[in-house]
Amino acid sequence: MRIVSLLPSATEISFALGGGEDVVGVTFECDFPAAARTRRIVSTTALPEGLTPGEIDAAVRRMVAAGEDLYHLDAGALRELDPDVVITQDLCAVCAIDVTDVDEALDYLGCRAEVVSTDPHTLTEVLASIETVGKAIGRDATQLVESLRPRLGTRAGRGVRLALLEWTDPPFAPGHWLPEMVTVAGGVNVLGAAGERSTAINWRQVAAAEPEVVVSAPCGFGLDGAAELTELLMGELPADIPVWAVDANGYFARPGPRLVDGVEVLAAILQGEAPDPAIARRLR
Repeated sequence: MRIVSLLPSATEISFALGGGEDVVGVTFECDFPAAARTRRIVSTTALPEGLTPGEIDAAVRRMVAAGEDLYHLDAGALRELDPDVVITQDLCAVCAIDVTDVDEALDYLGCRAEVVSTDPHTLTEVLASIETVGKAIGRDATQLVESLRPRLGTRAGRGVRLALLEWTDPPFAPGHWLPEMVTVAGGVNVLGAAGERSTAINWRQVAAAEPEVVVSAPCGFGLDGAAELTELLMGELPADIPVWAVDANGYFARPGPRLVDGVEVLAAILQGEAPDPAIARRLR
């Protein structure tokens, strides 16, 4: 089987299920596991390099409003790879190539690959999407899913109010599975709604939510990048409360197995324990 994954999460899932050798094409963002970097890149971003978070937000809004593509699909590479399965999404236009665009490209190329789309909005749906990918690539996902499920049991909390930021300029209240991660970790989520889309807010709304802890998880950024961006906005955050930056790219933004590690990091923060320093860093 020849698999082209147009989602970093699907790439991670395919490797976790033992199908890594069958993955022949990936996106420029597919960086986990490290072996994914050796596969041919078939999808790249249309955004210029070096933009600030505010500039990225403005560019995305402008391009979406104009009906422009945020990603470039290399049709030539797709043709040469001749995949049996292409995994994509219809969850978020900002996250990856939409399934409709993939279908149109394959029709144009005369490729008969099976197109599998994932659309998880909750943690339960993330587990279901792992099973969907497993079925598509001929791998049994039962063992992986059942190893993750117990770790998503809701922890006893202390009522700590946690504000999780999905973007920094402007601030975004989290959506999809992120608010649920706070709840499962034992916290009280004060921004965003589970299963809904993330939304732009302002700093007055962050303060009005009266958080006792702020966790900054800017979508697409690793720990160092998240820490750097968060340091720039410390003056906007409520004073005298802990502020953490986390590796959003690996453990919060991608709907894959490592979301469970993200929940455990949040649980450690809420319990006043030391989370994995490779995933979270306290800034104040």
